[in-house]
Amino acid sequence: MPSAPTKLYADDVSLLVVLLDTNPFFWSTSSLPFSKFLSHVLSFLNSILLLNQINQIVVIATGCNSCDYIYDSSLSTNPGIENGKLPALCSELLKKLEDFVTRDEQLNKQQSQSLPPTTTSSLLSGSLSMALCYIQRVFRSGPLHPHPRILCVQGSSDGPEQYVAIMNSIFSAQRSMVPIDSCYIGSNNSAFLQQASYITGGVYQKPQQLDGLFQYLSTVFATDLHSRTFLQLPKSVGVDFRASCFCHKKTIDMGYICSVCLSIFCKHHKKCSTCGSVFGQAQTDVASASNLKRKTPES
Repeated sequence: MPSAPTKLYADDVSLLVVLLDTNPFFWSTSSLPFSKFLSHVLSFLNSILLLNQINQIVVIATGCNSCDYIYDSSLSTNPGIENGKLPALCSELLKKLEDFVTRDEQLNKQQSQSLPPTTTSSLLSGSLSMALCYIQRVFRSGPLHPHPRILCVQGSSDGPEQYVAIMNSIFSAQRSMVPIDSCYIGSNNSAFLQQASYITGGVYQKPQQLDGLFQYLSTVFATDLHSRTFLQLPKSVGVDFRASCFCHKKTIDMGYICSVCLSIFCKHHKKCSTCGSVFGQAQTDVASASNLKRKTPES
């Protein structure tokens, strides 16, 4: 009996875009080995595919200097289970992930030869942009599509220099009604991911026991958007809404905001470095100087 086309895109069908942090600076100091981390993630991705045969998974690797697609279940030639193995999910993902880590490491060495490394954060803004671009292609592919959501599995600290790009991605996801879930495995909380999950209606979770990472992923982040209305999922508490200044890329509690372009600065400036607007006292000084020049010839 043929199934109805509408059942292919039911309420419980999900498009999950997973952003994996592959930053070597973080994993070299983490108590959880990267190989064990991958085993937890692969088990989680397998469970998503087992929940519904038409669920779709896209994995994006996030490095220090680049990000790239490393797995797409819709393009996989053999996404199912054969003889108790998962050849497509494991072999394809691990092979592309290895190639990506090698390319990102080479790019990091090339940049470090010309300029000293200034940050050890991951390129989260780039992977978020790639995830949203992929979701927009799905939206425009036809009237029927799975319900998309983004899951950030992040361990690196926030990069203040990415503040503007990340906030633009967050507001774009909010406008498209795409929730951003966050599983942060670093030592401290991530202000960027806290804001992303809070603004877009996603879930922010910081596992207390990294050895049980699969349990956190499967119980909190495996649920589809329709089922979440019936579940009591963790809620964000104590979200850090502090912004980063545009001048020094530092997180600040109080600062100065340009009334034209809304750029944030930690110190007072005479002129906005973003849009070129002249600020209050500077405008008064310029007006006084121009008036003085007009009066000088008359005197």
